[in-house]
Amino acid sequence: MNGNVKAGADDEWFDVVNDRDEVIGRERRAVVHATGLWHRAVHILVFNDVGQVFLQKRSMCKDMSPGLWDSSCSGHVDAGETYDQSAQRELDEELGISLEVPPRRWLRIDACEQTGWEFCWVYRLKNGGPFVLHPVEIDRGEWYTPTEVTRLLAESPEQYCPAFTLIWTRVSPSLAVRPGTAGTPAG
Repeated sequence: MNGNVKAGADDEWFDVVNDRDEVIGRERRAVVHATGLWHRAVHILVFNDVGQVFLQKRSMCKDMSPGLWDSSCSGHVDAGETYDQSAQRELDEELGISLEVPPRRWLRIDACEQTGWEFCWVYRLKNGGPFVLHPVEIDRGEWYTPTEVTRLLAESPEQYCPAFTLIWTRVSPSLAVRPGTAGTPAG
């Protein structure tokens, strides 16, 4: 973990960015969220060998979206950190996955209300676990086929984080089910 330990969320500092995702300053987490300043985040979708995606149910201790289902791993980019560094750190902190190189970037999403005014890079990773879930961050996790995720989101959208819902609508078309697979991600 770096100096911005999650347990002291009020002590976390984020880079504040403009509409081109360029750093224009730094501010504490509480101020960024209270005032809607644009900042950065990462989401990592982890798939296993049969194409299932691991989703996490956020801990009730979380200050935002407690108890909702989310990406396999997600988090803020700390001040002075790159997206790739953040993705590696978050995977280690939340799932116990230590990587020498960052996972593969999949797509970028501009800051908007659904993301909580975060510019997001979405990553993809193939890893079947087992994972070591961080109890302050994650209540539990489950594997789902892409078809199941799409169905569950349609049936109960209120049980999912808004950013994950937006991300899933963008990535799910590329997860076409091929004959003899369970929705293995293309590429």
